[in-house]
Amino acid sequence: MLNPLSIKKAEEDSQEEVLVRKSLDGDKEALDRLIRLHQPFIYNVAWKMTHHPQDALDLTQETLLKVITKLSQFNFKSSFRTWLYRIVVNEFLQAKRKKHEAQFSSFEAYGAKLDAIPNPDLTIEEEITHKELSKEMQIRCMSGMLMCLTKEQRLIYILGDSFGVDHKVGAAVFDISPQNFRVKLHRARKDLYSFMNNKCGLVNKSNPCRCPKKAKALISLGSLNEESKQFNMTYKKRIADYVDAHEEEARDKFEEKYTALFRAHPAKDSFDSETIIKEILNDEALMKHFK
Repeated sequence: MLNPLSIKKAEEDSQEEVLVRKSLDGDKEALDRLIRLHQPFIYNVAWKMTHHPQDALDLTQETLLKVITKLSQFNFKSSFRTWLYRIVVNEFLQAKRKKHEAQFSSFEAYGAKLDAIPNPDLTIEEEITHKELSKEMQIRCMSGMLMCLTKEQRLIYILGDSFGVDHKVGAAVFDISPQNFRVKLHRARKDLYSFMNNKCGLVNKSNPCRCPKKAKALISLGSLNEESKQFNMTYKKRIADYVDAHEEEARDKFEEKYTALFRAHPAKDSFDSETIIKEILNDEALMKHFK
């Protein structure tokens, strides 16, 4: 009996191929749909990679431009999504180090910064009042943890665990064996989870670090307020929404506390993408690739 989810995936792959063929024939509407289909995923991976929304937007635009200029090289022998992921990986790994990355040199240094933030007493009223800013603190802190991984480790963890990319697909996009992908993912998890287990109160209650207390301290220092929120804003989606529900391995991992925490993070489904898409579609030099 055929798996309904496998049938759905095959249908999605077929629809994407149709859009690619139409795009290569000069159909701007098809190209627009293709960009809109994959742009949210690319942006959200970039957001986790850079720790900053504007850096993520810049990286997304650079990657989309690369996808479009290389579209004619797609040979239809693999799924378009796998081909796209490969470009995303190459572009992200080769991207220049963003200015916000410099502040994350190592887990040790990051841990020292967290320790330097006081843990003031917190009343129930304060915990309720600062609930949303505490969530901002949590997501900001966990995003910082990711930044302490090497660029390759970070991307492998984001794709492999946060977004649930299967190890076979992961191997294809990183151009390594499935076994090697699993090993690299395991090492990234080990480094990240070791830090969390020794520092984070979310996964180990014996740790004194608490997001609400750190949030209160930063609020009093003027470093955290409603205007400074970048991570915990009003979103309809979560990272978990991008996980392929039919991947047994991904489903199993979702029950793990560490992975569940990262997958619960917000995901931007829409942002100022109109400007990016219009610039791309109105670029006459770029559109020559499709004439």
